[in-house]
Amino acid sequence: MDYLLNEQPLSAGVIYRLLSGSVCPRPIAWVSTQDKSGNTNLAPFSFFNVASVNPPILAFSPLLDGSGQPKDTLRNLTELAECVVHVGSEALIEALNTTSASVPPEQDEFLLAGLEKAEMVGISVPRIAGAPVAFGCKLYDMIRFGDQPLAGTLVLAEVVAIHIDDAIWDGRHINMDALKPVGRLAGSDYLRITDRFAIERPA
Repeated sequence: MDYLLNEQPLSAGVIYRLLSGSVCPRPIAWVSTQDKSGNTNLAPFSFFNVASVNPPILAFSPLLDGSGQPKDTLRNLTELAECVVHVGSEALIEALNTTSASVPPEQDEFLLAGLEKAEMVGISVPRIAGAPVAFGCKLYDMIRFGDQPLAGTLVLAEVVAIHIDDAIWDGRHINMDALKPVGRLAGSDYLRITDRFAIERPA
């Protein structure tokens, strides 16, 4: 079946299922933010990747909800232009899933998921103490794609500080077996990296 979307429009829900089920596996950005009153928020986003190395920029895209309202992450970034991006890992996947719940803005997802906060050097937003990798970021830019339900906002976050456990980093390589990153598929499905293979790039 072929679709020309300007002639055969599909609903946003159908497009979401098509995109999230096809563009996978996706890494998970577990993002902490803070509002101007000091209330913290923690939420996972699987529309996530590296956008630049020099300068180091991470990109993630929260979607507006079904009523066209922004997530707390976006509201917080407009008040305090900082965040910490953690890599979703197998050891913390239950806590990560807990923080995906829709809760009032004043409710702290760190407490909800039983996670300890730690200071993130260089910025005022806390990191997850037990997360092996955390990138402290300053907001570089936000690109909004509309105000309709499920419209995304591309957040470009410049990395200004890095926390990484010595057990997973030897100064040159990340130990994948120690990090155990988790990928997102569609629906309730996630992916481990235990079945991986290598192919040398052509010269």
